[in-house]
Amino acid sequence: MFKRAATLIAVIALVGALAAPAGAAERWSVRGAGWGHGIGMSQWGAYGYAKHGDGYQDILDHYYSHTKIGSRSGVTVRVLLQPNRSTIYIRHATQAAERVLDEEALYKVTRDGGDVVLRTESGHQLERFAGLMRVTGGKYVRLLGRADNGVRDGVYRDALEIRTASGTGLNAINAIGLESYLLGVVPSESPASWPAAALEAQAVAARTYALTTNVNGNGFNQYPDTRSQMYRGYLAETPSTTAAVSATAGQVVTYDGAVATTFFFSTSGGYTENVENVFTGGQPKPWLKGVEDPYDDSSPYHRWGPYSFSRSALTRKLGGWVKGRLKSFKVLERGVSPRVMKARVRGTRGSTIVTGPQIRTRLGLRDTWFYVRRVKTSRAGGAEARTLRGVRPLITLHGTVDGASPRFVTLQLRTEDGWKDSGEFPLQDGAYSIHVGTPGIYRVMAGWAPGPELLVQPPATG
Repeated sequence: MFKRAATLIAVIALVGALAAPAGAAERWSVRGAGWGHGIGMSQWGAYGYAKHGDGYQDILDHYYSHTKIGSRSGVTVRVLLQPNRSTIYIRHATQAAERVLDEEALYKVTRDGGDVVLRTESGHQLERFAGLMRVTGGKYVRLLGRADNGVRDGVYRDALEIRTASGTGLNAINAIGLESYLLGVVPSESPASWPAAALEAQAVAARTYALTTNVNGNGFNQYPDTRSQMYRGYLAETPSTTAAVSATAGQVVTYDGAVATTFFFSTSGGYTENVENVFTGGQPKPWLKGVEDPYDDSSPYHRWGPYSFSRSALTRKLGGWVKGRLKSFKVLERGVSPRVMKARVRGTRGSTIVTGPQIRTRLGLRDTWFYVRRVKTSRAGGAEARTLRGVRPLITLHGTVDGASPRFVTLQLRTEDGWKDSGEFPLQDGAYSIHVGTPGIYRVMAGWAPGPELLVQPPATG
């Protein structure tokens, strides 16, 4: 049984679906789950498993099916920190190739044709290098200015390689041993306060990912941000994450003897996804299959939204996908999680088929696990219908709900204290009709999706 509304609000019985007339107002809402691409290890899920007492090997075995732990070492990673800069500034360097430098001095590096030119702070030329200059320090070298990892005046272990870029400038690249690299990755990817098992799982996944991915840049194979994995260098290091790297030194995830690509991401929403369902043209991988993720609900992104749009605002976001006037949005295919794989955007002049990742990018969503619901409401004069109690209403609100509709809609009245429920009314074939006899500003809520706000007022008198 649904709740009865106040005396002057009643529901009319419906026979079949009621089509909303032209000019009806509408709101489109999007709600979803998770944050990231959904493939491999959920970092918040790993946190949840660790809190429940699982060790890092158990965590890895859950997210990367049918894998084993192997060992790899002796690898140098090259991370692009500053791309195509006209001038690069460094401190705490003790050597540039064979040239000894003053550790306390500021040096600047410029480009002249195909040469890398080392200069003093005042600009005096010290030495020229053909295409590449390798700089080392005592414990670290400082790279001044903002790097692509968001760090300003960052500090980096091992060496900086400054080389001519594909453009007209210079690339500043951190050439660093794999284990030292991880010291700056793990605390940048997972909070240092997390349980040891979650940090150890992150260390193994990050080590494996670095070995199996290569962006094939000009002298570098990793970015310092989410295009590869987050890396903030020496200043990001913490005791707990350093301990996690040390405890798992050299350990990698393998499948059938080969190092396996270990994708990871923030939040699954409760289920991860098959790799082929996310990446266009992606091939199925036995260790990258969707699995239940029961413990990632501690994440603030386990559920998100709803985000609500007018038709015009949603049309602007969808851009050229909308042909004519936006009419509907329909999910055509979901993965196992169930993230959106394919959807249709239909307009008055035709339709456009788009992928879930395309929609995520266009709408600025956290994940491709989402639902879209439209609530349309129109007004009709009170003389058009009689209520069940014989009260002649000021107005009748009627309309439709599209997209996994609930059984009822809730009428809400705006008050000084916010929106107040005024009654629940059933949906029949996605349509509703509600008589309203009290003036005010109303909207219809279809579960989590709000409808447009409409003013109800007495008719004007002559």
